[in-house]
Amino acid sequence: MLQAGIVGLPNVGKSTLFNAVTRTRKAEAANYPFCTIDPNQGIVVVPDERLAVLSKISGSHKLIPATIEFVDIAGLVKGASKGEGLGNKFLSHIREVDAIVHVVRCFENSDIHHVDGNVDPIRDIEVINTELILADLEAVTRRKERNEKKAKSGDKEAKAEIAVCEMLLPHLDMMKPAITLDCSDDDRKIIKGFFLLSSKPCIYACNVSESELASAINSPDQHPQVKVVRDYVAQAHGASAVVVSAAIESELIDLSTEEATEYLKDIGVGDSGVSRLIKSVYDLLGLQTYLTTGEKETRAWTITKGMKAPQAAGVIHGDFERGFIAAQIVSFDDLVALGSEAKAREAGKLRIEGKEYVMRDGDVVEWRFNV
Repeated sequence: MLQAGIVGLPNVGKSTLFNAVTRTRKAEAANYPFCTIDPNQGIVVVPDERLAVLSKISGSHKLIPATIEFVDIAGLVKGASKGEGLGNKFLSHIREVDAIVHVVRCFENSDIHHVDGNVDPIRDIEVINTELILADLEAVTRRKERNEKKAKSGDKEAKAEIAVCEMLLPHLDMMKPAITLDCSDDDRKIIKGFFLLSSKPCIYACNVSESELASAINSPDQHPQVKVVRDYVAQAHGASAVVVSAAIESELIDLSTEEATEYLKDIGVGDSGVSRLIKSVYDLLGLQTYLTTGEKETRAWTITKGMKAPQAAGVIHGDFERGFIAAQIVSFDDLVALGSEAKAREAGKLRIEGKEYVMRDGDVVEWRFNV
């Protein structure tokens, strides 16, 4: 299962947000740095309103949503790449995840200590990113040095790696993350094997106060700190930002879905910030969903974007892929609009697709196979 790591400076709301997305209280949230040492891990349900709609059509007894894993990583500080604040340990935790959720403090509260004494979102972002890039600079330099002897003896793979290192080093030296390097697909594949911290896709979570959540979600450019973060990460990192209030989300943990919806409605928010964040991370990880439905269950199956039908069938069971014959597919929108599989067939919206079909998000599928 792919993992998203929650990172940021100490006391920005990482552990509170982790508890909110996992709907647990596994991570200690305290008003001092490094209350998290070992990373907390939790399975997170990906919100998908389509499941309930499909279950009504099929009369399903059970709903099974897609899931991803979140990891709460301890706060990083300036000098982490040199071991400050247990930095080497925490950087190794980041290296193990597939994507990063970078929590940025966008609220003022004199009762919650900030490691640098005041709130400055861009400075905070740069502190974290600088440490990731400095660690990558050291790693790429070592890799280049290790490959030089091999390259002299004619090793083609070593030569290719050195060429990529020579592109990366000046880029990283300008404090630009590896993910923003303009390079070919082949070069990108080589970089993937370097497991660089700054090559991981990243989304920024602007953590705002309870009183500012509604206005920040409904008019993000009117919130000065949120606007600054959104503009900066888009320009400097080609990344996006979502608005959350970890404090509010932590209050929703013990509420039912209906109670949480009513609570958010009362404060002028239509959708949970955490719900949007989870969906954004799912997309960031390059994932999408296809659906199966019947009387027994309606289920969301997680696949990578661009996956073809046989491989998507194999997510359910290897026999489905080995014995793949065809896929009977109707889009979720068409099925709901027409009201039943029979009507979708009559309208010509039910398709039979073969081995080369590239799956689309929201495909409702019935597999045909023979083993």
